[in-house]
Amino acid sequence: MADDRGGMVSNEHEAAENPAAPPCGPPPRAPGIAGLSTPYRALAALALGAVAVTACWHLAMVFLHVAPSNTVSKRHTGAVDSWIYPEFEQNWKLFAPNPLQQNIAVEARAEIRTAAGRLTTTAWRDLSAEDGAEIRHNPLPSHTQQNELRRAWDFFTGSHDDDNKPSGDRGALSEAYLQRIAVGRLAADGDRILRIQLRSATTSVAAPPWSSEKTDTQTYYRELPWWTVPTTA
Repeated sequence: MADDRGGMVSNEHEAAENPAAPPCGPPPRAPGIAGLSTPYRALAALALGAVAVTACWHLAMVFLHVAPSNTVSKRHTGAVDSWIYPEFEQNWKLFAPNPLQQNIAVEARAEIRTAAGRLTTTAWRDLSAEDGAEIRHNPLPSHTQQNELRRAWDFFTGSHDDDNKPSGDRGALSEAYLQRIAVGRLAADGDRILRIQLRSATTSVAAPPWSSEKTDTQTYYRELPWWTVPTTA
């Protein structure tokens, strides 16, 4: 008994002096960037820094583009335009002093040759009204219905003078773009289109009943010349 009890005491004493060895294997790695090795942490920090600098630069360029004309934007016009156009073009202005108070509709008609061989000119079609009808009561209108025709007309008027003559290098491009949209809309009728003509119908928004302002609500038209539609092989 004594020997056994002494053996038990000796075993317990040895166990207390020699605790269990830690489990084998590498220690658990910290989550995120902290768990990377030093070179990879430095590389990740450089990448995040580059993204942050690029984002700040982009926000600054967009702000100067949409902000009212000022000394900084005038001095750096070249840098701002080279960054914004064409991928990041903005069609709005910060603190716009004169919001649009006109309804501008784009209309088109065509000179067609029918299946019977007769040459005829169609009536004017209000393409803007057709887009409006597709957008109205539609919770998710498409970008094309909302912006394609409007932006194409803005593109044309911005690159042509009041006599519909190109005022820059983008004049021919705007004409081709507007013509392609109009032909795509009118060609759905199935007749062969020989020529097309577009016009805008501009009507000022009437003043509210409580205002004493007098508004000319007559519709004014701007007709473009007839354009010949290229024939496809």
